Amino acid sequence: MKQTFIFVIAAFLLAACGNEEEQLRERAAELCQYIPDHELLEKSKDFMTADFYAVLDTMFNHLPEHETMDHEWLYYFVTGNGGTMADYEVTGVELQDGAHAVATVKVRQKWEDGSFDENSDIEEHKLYMEKVDGQWLMSDFDGHKQDCIRHIEINRREQAVREAISDYLVKEIGKHYLQGQLCIPTLLIVAEEEEDTTQGRVWCDCWVDWYNVAGDTLKTVSGGNHSGCMTIQERDGKPVVTAFEQTEDGARFIPSAKRIFGHHFDVYQNMNSNRDVREAARKEQLCEYVKRYNLNVRYYQDFGWDAVELLGE
Repeated sequence: MKQTFIFVIAAFLLAACGNEEEQLRERAAELCQYIPDHELLEKSKDFMTADFYAVLDTMFNHLPEHETMDHEWLYYFVTGNGGTMADYEVTGVELQDGAHAVATVKVRQKWEDGSFDENSDIEEHKLYMEKVDGQWLMSDFDGHKQDCIRHIEINRREQAVREAISDYLVKEIGKHYLQGQLCIPTLLIVAEEEEDTTQGRVWCDCWVDWYNVAGDTLKTVSGGNHSGCMTIQERDGKPVVTAFEQTEDGARFIPSAKRIFGHHFDVYQNMNSNRDVREAARKEQLCEYVKRYNLNVRYYQDFGWDAVELLGE
Protein backbone atom coordinates (compact mmCIF):
# COMPACT_ATOMS: atom_id res chain seq x y z
CA MET A 1 0.00 0.00 0.00
CA LYS A 2 2.85 2.35 0.94
CA GLN A 3 4.70 1.66 -2.32
CA THR A 4 1.52 2.31 -4.31
CA PHE A 5 1.03 5.63 -2.51
CA ILE A 6 4.61 6.70 -3.28
CA PHE A 7 4.13 5.74 -6.92
CA VAL A 8 0.94 7.78 -7.14
CA ILE A 9 2.64 10.83 -5.59
CA ALA A 10 5.60 10.51 -7.98
CA ALA A 11 3.27 10.19 -10.95
CA PHE A 12 1.33 13.23 -9.78
CA LEU A 13 4.49 15.31 -9.42
CA LEU A 14 5.70 14.26 -12.87
CA ALA A 15 2.33 15.18 -14.36
CA ALA A 16 2.38 18.52 -12.57
CA CYS A 17 5.87 19.27 -13.88
CA GLY A 18 4.85 18.26 -17.37
CA ASN A 19 1.76 20.41 -17.17
CA GLU A 20 3.76 23.43 -15.95
CA GLU A 21 6.30 22.99 -18.75
CA GLU A 22 3.51 22.85 -21.31
CA GLN A 23 1.93 25.99 -19.84
CA LEU A 24 5.30 27.76 -19.98
CA ARG A 25 5.75 26.66 -23.59
CA GLU A 26 2.32 28.03 -24.49
CA ARG A 27 3.03 31.28 -22.65
CA ALA A 28 6.40 31.64 -24.42
CA ALA A 29 4.67 31.18 -27.78
CA GLU A 30 2.23 33.93 -26.81
CA LEU A 31 5.05 36.25 -25.75
CA CYS A 32 6.78 35.77 -29.12
CA GLN A 33 4.07 37.98 -30.61
CA TYR A 34 5.55 40.95 -28.73
CA ILE A 35 9.18 40.66 -29.77
CA PRO A 36 9.81 44.09 -31.35
CA ASP A 37 9.68 44.21 -35.13
CA HIS A 38 10.54 47.78 -36.19
CA GLU A 39 8.10 49.09 -33.58
CA LEU A 40 7.18 48.44 -29.97
CA LEU A 41 3.48 47.66 -29.69
CA GLU A 42 1.69 49.66 -27.02
CA LYS A 43 0.03 46.55 -25.62
CA SER A 44 3.48 44.93 -25.22
CA LYS A 45 3.54 46.55 -21.79
CA ASP A 46 1.10 43.88 -20.55
CA PHE A 47 3.43 41.08 -21.66
CA MET A 48 6.83 42.40 -20.53
CA THR A 49 8.43 43.11 -17.18
CA ALA A 50 8.31 46.82 -16.37
CA ASP A 51 12.08 47.33 -16.64
CA PHE A 52 12.37 45.51 -19.98
CA TYR A 53 9.49 47.49 -21.46
CA ALA A 54 11.00 50.75 -20.16
CA VAL A 55 14.32 49.99 -21.85
CA LEU A 56 12.64 49.14 -25.16
CA ASP A 57 10.35 52.17 -24.89
CA THR A 58 13.44 54.38 -24.53
CA MET A 59 15.06 52.70 -27.54
CA PHE A 60 12.04 52.99 -29.80
CA ASN A 61 10.38 56.20 -28.70
CA HIS A 62 12.85 58.44 -26.90
CA LEU A 63 16.06 58.31 -28.92
CA PRO A 64 16.59 60.18 -32.20
CA GLU A 65 15.53 57.82 -34.98
CA HIS A 66 18.77 58.14 -36.92
CA GLU A 67 20.77 57.28 -33.78
CA THR A 68 18.74 54.11 -33.26
CA MET A 69 18.84 53.07 -36.89
CA ASP A 70 22.62 53.31 -36.86
CA HIS A 71 22.30 50.21 -34.67
CA GLU A 72 19.44 48.59 -36.57
CA TRP A 73 20.01 45.17 -35.00
CA LEU A 74 18.96 46.79 -31.72
CA TYR A 75 15.90 48.32 -33.32
CA TYR A 76 14.32 44.95 -33.97
CA PHE A 77 15.46 41.67 -32.48
CA VAL A 78 14.04 39.07 -34.85
CA THR A 79 12.22 40.44 -37.82
CA GLY A 80 10.83 39.93 -41.22
CA ASN A 81 12.30 42.38 -43.68
CA GLY A 82 11.73 43.00 -47.36
CA GLY A 83 8.33 41.32 -47.51
CA THR A 84 8.94 38.56 -44.96
CA MET A 85 7.86 38.06 -41.36
CA ALA A 86 9.18 35.97 -38.53
CA ASP A 87 7.61 32.58 -37.78
CA TYR A 88 8.29 31.36 -34.23
CA GLU A 89 8.41 27.83 -32.83
CA VAL A 90 9.03 27.26 -29.12
CA THR A 91 11.07 24.04 -28.96
CA GLY A 92 11.73 23.90 -25.23
CA VAL A 93 11.47 25.67 -21.89
CA GLU A 94 13.93 25.44 -18.99
CA LEU A 95 12.60 26.41 -15.56
CA GLN A 96 15.55 27.98 -13.73
CA ASP A 97 13.72 28.59 -10.46
CA GLY A 98 10.20 29.39 -9.33
CA ALA A 99 10.25 32.80 -11.00
CA HIS A 100 12.63 32.52 -13.95
CA ALA A 101 12.58 30.45 -17.13
CA VAL A 102 14.26 30.43 -20.53
CA ALA A 103 12.49 29.35 -23.69
CA THR A 104 14.35 28.15 -26.77
CA VAL A 105 12.76 29.66 -29.85
CA LYS A 106 13.44 28.71 -33.46
CA VAL A 107 12.72 31.40 -36.02
CA ARG A 108 12.25 31.12 -39.75
CA GLN A 109 11.22 33.86 -42.15
CA LYS A 110 8.07 33.42 -44.18
CA TRP A 111 6.44 35.48 -46.89
CA GLU A 112 3.32 37.50 -46.21
CA ASP A 113 1.22 34.88 -48.04
CA GLY A 114 2.26 32.31 -45.44
CA SER A 115 4.80 30.39 -47.55
CA PHE A 116 8.32 30.01 -46.23
CA ASP A 117 11.37 31.72 -47.64
CA GLU A 118 13.50 28.79 -48.82
CA ASN A 119 16.65 30.89 -48.65
CA SER A 120 16.11 31.78 -45.00
CA ASP A 121 18.03 29.85 -42.35
CA ILE A 122 16.34 28.65 -39.18
CA GLU A 123 17.79 30.64 -36.27
CA GLU A 124 17.73 29.71 -32.60
CA HIS A 125 17.11 32.34 -29.94
CA LYS A 126 16.52 32.59 -26.19
CA LEU A 127 13.43 34.21 -24.72
CA TYR A 128 13.81 35.00 -21.01
CA MET A 129 10.73 34.91 -18.79
CA GLU A 130 10.05 36.13 -15.27
CA LYS A 131 7.06 35.46 -13.07
CA VAL A 132 5.59 38.71 -11.76
CA ASP A 133 2.47 38.75 -9.56
CA GLY A 134 1.66 35.22 -10.66
CA GLN A 135 2.05 35.90 -14.40
CA TRP A 136 4.92 34.96 -16.71
CA LEU A 137 6.29 37.98 -18.60
CA MET A 138 9.10 38.53 -21.11
CA SER A 139 12.16 39.89 -19.30
CA ASP A 140 14.80 39.76 -22.05
CA PHE A 141 15.52 38.37 -25.50
CA ASP A 142 18.97 37.06 -26.44
CA GLY A 143 20.55 39.36 -23.84
CA HIS A 144 19.51 42.41 -25.86
CA LYS A 145 18.37 44.22 -22.72
CA GLN A 146 21.98 44.88 -21.70
CA ASP A 147 22.87 45.79 -25.29
CA CYS A 148 20.07 48.35 -25.28
CA ILE A 149 21.10 49.74 -21.89
CA ARG A 150 24.67 50.19 -23.10
CA HIS A 151 23.45 51.88 -26.28
CA ILE A 152 21.16 54.20 -24.30
CA GLU A 153 24.02 55.16 -21.96
CA ILE A 154 26.32 55.90 -24.91
CA ASN A 155 23.59 57.85 -26.68
CA ARG A 156 22.78 59.92 -23.59
CA ARG A 157 26.46 60.73 -23.16
CA GLU A 158 26.73 61.73 -26.82
CA GLN A 159 23.58 63.86 -26.56
CA ALA A 160 24.89 65.56 -23.42
CA VAL A 161 28.13 66.43 -25.25
CA ARG A 162 26.20 67.71 -28.27
CA GLU A 163 23.99 69.84 -25.99
CA ALA A 164 27.10 71.26 -24.32
CA ILE A 165 28.56 72.13 -27.73
CA SER A 166 25.28 73.68 -28.91
CA ASP A 167 24.97 75.68 -25.70
CA TYR A 168 28.51 77.02 -26.15
CA LEU A 169 27.91 77.92 -29.79
CA VAL A 170 24.69 79.78 -28.99
CA LYS A 171 26.07 81.71 -26.01
CA GLU A 172 29.68 82.32 -27.02
CA ILE A 173 29.57 82.37 -30.84
CA GLY A 174 25.98 83.33 -31.61
CA LYS A 175 26.24 86.58 -29.64
CA HIS A 176 28.60 88.00 -32.29
CA TYR A 177 26.00 87.70 -35.10
CA LEU A 178 22.95 89.74 -35.97
CA GLN A 179 20.39 88.11 -33.75
CA GLY A 180 16.94 86.80 -34.58
CA GLN A 181 14.40 84.89 -32.52
CA LEU A 182 16.15 81.52 -32.45
CA CYS A 183 19.81 80.49 -32.62
CA ILE A 184 20.09 76.88 -33.83
CA PRO A 185 23.53 75.39 -34.54
CA THR A 186 24.25 72.51 -36.91
CA LEU A 187 26.89 70.09 -35.62
CA LEU A 188 28.98 67.79 -37.77
CA ILE A 189 31.22 65.73 -35.50
CA VAL A 190 34.49 64.82 -37.21
CA ALA A 191 36.09 62.84 -34.37
CA GLU A 192 36.05 62.43 -30.60
CA GLU A 193 38.77 61.47 -28.19
CA GLU A 194 38.34 60.82 -24.48
CA GLU A 195 41.55 61.68 -22.64
CA ASP A 196 40.23 60.48 -19.28
CA THR A 197 36.89 60.12 -17.50
CA THR A 198 36.55 63.87 -16.92
CA GLN A 199 38.01 65.42 -20.07
CA GLY A 200 38.00 64.85 -23.82
CA ARG A 201 38.29 66.57 -27.18
CA VAL A 202 35.80 66.87 -30.03
CA TRP A 203 36.79 67.91 -33.53
CA CYS A 204 33.81 69.42 -35.27
CA ASP A 205 32.52 71.40 -38.23
CA CYS A 206 29.82 73.68 -36.81
CA TRP A 207 27.41 76.15 -38.36
CA VAL A 208 25.70 78.79 -36.22
CA ASP A 209 22.47 80.24 -37.63
CA TRP A 210 19.96 82.76 -36.31
CA TYR A 211 16.36 82.48 -37.51
CA ASN A 212 13.11 84.37 -37.34
CA VAL A 213 9.83 82.45 -37.39
CA ALA A 214 7.57 83.70 -40.19
CA GLY A 215 4.37 81.69 -40.26
CA ASP A 216 5.45 78.07 -40.66
CA THR A 217 8.96 78.93 -41.89
CA LEU A 218 12.33 79.48 -40.20
CA LYS A 219 13.92 82.36 -42.14
CA THR A 220 17.67 82.74 -41.77
CA VAL A 221 18.82 86.08 -40.33
CA SER A 222 22.57 85.48 -40.06
CA GLY A 223 25.12 82.75 -39.51
CA GLY A 224 28.49 81.31 -40.28
CA ASN A 225 30.91 78.41 -40.05
CA HIS A 226 33.07 77.64 -37.00
CA SER A 227 35.35 74.63 -37.24
CA GLY A 228 37.98 73.34 -34.86
CA CYS A 229 38.68 71.36 -31.72
CA MET A 230 36.69 71.73 -28.50
CA THR A 231 37.90 70.66 -25.08
CA ILE A 232 35.11 69.07 -23.04
CA GLN A 233 35.29 68.72 -19.25
CA GLU A 234 32.94 67.27 -16.65
CA ARG A 235 31.59 69.81 -14.21
CA ASP A 236 28.99 68.82 -11.63
CA GLY A 237 28.37 65.64 -13.62
CA LYS A 238 27.71 67.46 -16.90
CA PRO A 239 29.98 68.00 -19.93
CA VAL A 240 30.97 71.63 -20.54
CA VAL A 241 33.04 73.21 -23.34
CA THR A 242 36.07 74.87 -21.72
CA ALA A 243 38.08 75.75 -24.85
CA PHE A 244 37.57 76.03 -28.61
CA GLU A 245 40.54 76.25 -30.98
CA GLN A 246 39.12 77.42 -34.31
CA THR A 247 40.43 77.38 -37.85
CA GLU A 248 41.61 80.73 -39.18
CA ASP A 249 40.26 82.67 -42.16
CA GLY A 250 41.73 83.43 -45.57
CA ALA A 251 45.16 82.12 -46.49
CA ARG A 252 45.59 80.67 -42.99
CA PHE A 253 42.52 78.43 -43.26
CA ILE A 254 44.11 75.26 -44.73
CA PRO A 255 47.33 75.41 -42.65
CA SER A 256 45.37 76.01 -39.43
CA ALA A 257 42.84 73.26 -40.29
CA LYS A 258 45.66 70.77 -40.95
CA ARG A 259 47.30 71.66 -37.64
CA ILE A 260 44.08 71.48 -35.59
CA PHE A 261 42.51 68.40 -37.20
CA GLY A 262 45.75 66.49 -37.74
CA HIS A 263 45.04 62.98 -39.08
CA HIS A 264 41.32 63.86 -39.06
CA PHE A 265 41.88 66.58 -41.68
CA ASP A 266 40.72 64.58 -44.71
CA VAL A 267 37.45 63.66 -42.98
CA TYR A 268 36.94 67.27 -41.98
CA GLN A 269 37.70 68.60 -45.46
CA ASN A 270 35.23 66.15 -47.05
CA MET A 271 32.53 67.32 -44.62
CA ASN A 272 33.26 71.01 -44.87
CA SER A 273 33.38 71.09 -48.67
CA ASN A 274 30.23 69.03 -49.23
CA ARG A 275 27.11 71.20 -49.13
CA ASP A 276 24.81 68.19 -49.52
CA VAL A 277 26.21 66.58 -46.36
CA ARG A 278 25.91 69.85 -44.45
CA GLU A 279 22.34 70.51 -45.56
CA ALA A 280 21.28 66.93 -44.74
CA ALA A 281 22.66 67.34 -41.21
CA ARG A 282 21.08 70.77 -40.90
CA LYS A 283 17.67 69.52 -41.97
CA GLU A 284 17.85 66.54 -39.61
CA GLN A 285 18.87 68.65 -36.64
CA LEU A 286 16.30 71.36 -37.37
CA CYS A 287 13.62 68.63 -37.45
CA GLU A 288 14.74 67.43 -34.02
CA TYR A 289 14.73 71.00 -32.69
CA VAL A 290 11.22 71.67 -34.03
CA LYS A 291 9.90 68.43 -32.51
CA ARG A 292 11.62 68.99 -29.17
CA TYR A 293 10.16 72.46 -28.72
CA ASN A 294 6.84 71.66 -30.43
CA LEU A 295 7.18 74.48 -32.96
CA ASN A 296 4.56 74.95 -35.66
CA VAL A 297 7.24 75.00 -38.37
CA ARG A 298 7.38 73.07 -41.64
CA TYR A 299 10.13 74.84 -43.64
CA TYR A 300 13.41 76.69 -43.38
CA GLN A 301 14.65 79.24 -45.90
CA ASP A 302 17.93 81.02 -46.55
CA PHE A 303 17.85 84.45 -48.19
CA GLY A 304 17.75 84.07 -51.98
CA TRP A 305 16.98 80.34 -51.84
CA ASP A 306 13.76 78.35 -52.04
CA ALA A 307 12.18 77.17 -48.80
CA VAL A 308 13.09 73.60 -47.80
CA GLU A 309 10.42 71.33 -46.32
CA LEU A 310 11.71 69.84 -43.09
CA LEU A 311 9.73 66.62 -43.32
CA GLY A 312 10.12 66.25 -47.07
CA GLU A 313 12.45 63.84 -48.80
